[in-house]
Amino acid sequence: MADGKVKTLSSKIAVLGLASVLAALVAINFSGTALAYTPDDPAAVYHLWETDEEGNYVLDEEGNLIPAAIDTGDHAWMLTSSALVLMMTPAGLAMFYGGLARQKNAVNTIHMVFITTGVIAVQFTLWGYSLAFGPDATGHGFIGTLDWAGLQNVLHDAPSSQYAVTIPHTSFVVFQMMFAIITPALIVASVAERMKFSAFIIFIVIWATFVYDFAAHWTWQIAAPDNYGRNPDYCGFGWTGCLGSLDFAGGTVIHITSGWSGLVIALMLGRRLGYGKMPMEPHNVSLVVLGAALLWVGWFGFNAGSAGAAATNASSAFMATQIATGMAAVTWALVSWGHTGRPSTVGAASGAVAGLVAITPAAGFVSPMSAIVIGILAGIVCYAAVAFKNRRKWDDALDTWAVHGIGGLAGAILTGVFAEARFTSWGDNGLAFGNPAQLYENAVGAFAALAWAMGITAIIIKVMDVVWPGGIRVTPKEEEIGLDLAQHGERAYVTG
Repeated sequence: MADGKVKTLSSKIAVLGLASVLAALVAINFSGTALAYTPDDPAAVYHLWETDEEGNYVLDEEGNLIPAAIDTGDHAWMLTSSALVLMMTPAGLAMFYGGLARQKNAVNTIHMVFITTGVIAVQFTLWGYSLAFGPDATGHGFIGTLDWAGLQNVLHDAPSSQYAVTIPHTSFVVFQMMFAIITPALIVASVAERMKFSAFIIFIVIWATFVYDFAAHWTWQIAAPDNYGRNPDYCGFGWTGCLGSLDFAGGTVIHITSGWSGLVIALMLGRRLGYGKMPMEPHNVSLVVLGAALLWVGWFGFNAGSAGAAATNASSAFMATQIATGMAAVTWALVSWGHTGRPSTVGAASGAVAGLVAITPAAGFVSPMSAIVIGILAGIVCYAAVAFKNRRKWDDALDTWAVHGIGGLAGAILTGVFAEARFTSWGDNGLAFGNPAQLYENAVGAFAALAWAMGITAIIIKVMDVVWPGGIRVTPKEEEIGLDLAQHGERAYVTG
C-alpha cells in the first residue's frame, strides 16, 4: 500500500512539474508578425534579407523587408536529414536498447526512449533552442538568453543570419531539435531496469537544460558581430568555438555529455539486483541488429546533414561515416572473436555504433583513409572500455559510457589529429597535418564538456534522489518483477 502511494505521488510530481513549467512559459507573449516584416521588427536582426550593393535593406512597395532567397536543394536535404535523425531515436535507439534489455524490462526501456522524443521536443521549443543557439547571455560564450523562447523571433520564411543561411530558420531549428532529443535518450542505457519512469521524465528535462544546452552553446553557437549589438568585441561563437575546438556533428556535445553522465548515474543508482550473479543477456538479438541498422542509416542525416546544406562536405561526411562505421564493426567483431573464440552478433552491432560515435565529430573534416584509422581505433578502445567496465563491475547496463562516452572522447581527440581544412571551410588542419594546436583545442573542448556533464549530473541525481518520494530507484520488489509490469502494466510479448 505504501509503495502504491509513493508511486502515485511520484507520478503526480512528474505531471505537475511539467504542467507548471508549461503554464509559466505560455504566459510569455509568443506572438509575432507573419508574412510582413519591417526593419524595426525584433526578428529582423536575426535573419537574412535582400540588400542592395551598399548593404541597405531592399523593401517592397509596402515598406516591408524581403526575405533572402531559400535554396530548395539545401532545404530538401536538411528536411530529409531531420527526418533521418528523428528515426534514430524512437525507432533505432528504442529497438537497439529494447533488444539489449532483459525481456521483463523491454517495454520500459523502449518507452523511456520513446517518451524522450516527445518531452525534449517540447523543452527544446520552449527554451532549449534559445539557450543553446540564441544570443549569448553575458558575452562570454557560456549560455544563451531566452530571447528565442517559444521560438519567438525565429521565422519560418526567412533564413537565419548565422545558421544554415540558405534554408528557413525554423528548418534549422527542427534539425537541431533531433540532436537535442537523442542525447538524453542515450542515457536510458545507464538507467535501464532500475530507475522510476516518473523520475526519468523530470530528469531529462533538467539534464537537457543544464547539460546539453550549455554544451551545445559552448560548441555551436554563432552570433552576429558584437553579439547582435549586446557585447562589444564578442568573438562570435561559444567559448570552445572561440578557442577553435572542432565538433562537426556532436561527438562532444552529444556523446561525451551523455556517455559520461550515464556513468555517473549508473554508479550513483547502484548495481541491478543479481548483477554479476545471474545472466543478464540481451533478450532479443534481432531487435539489437535492427536498431543498429536504423541508427546506421539515420546517422547519415546526423553527420552529412551537419554540413547545413547539400554541399561538398556533406558528401565527404557521408563517405567518412560509412567507412569508419564499417571498419569499426569489423574491428570489434575480430577483437571479440579473438578474445572469446566466437564472433558475436551483438558485438558487431555495438562496434558499428562505436564507429558512428567516433566519426561524428570528425566526419566533415577527415579523409577516407583517416576514417579507416578512426574506425579501427573506435572498435578497439570501445571494446576495451566494455571489458574494463565489466572488470570494475560498473553496472552501466547497456554501455552508454563505454560506447558513447569513450567513443565520443576518442573521436574528439582523433579529430584534433586527422582534421584537414580542405574538406570544410570553417575547419582546420590537425596534428597529423602540421597543426598541433588543434589537438589541444579539441582536448580542452572535450574535457570541459566531460567535467561539466559529470558534475551537473551528479548534482541533479543527488538532489532528485533526496526530494523524490521513495527515491528515484524502483523498489527491490518492482525490480524483481520487472519494470514492464511494475511501472507500465504491460508486457513485451503476449503469447496466450
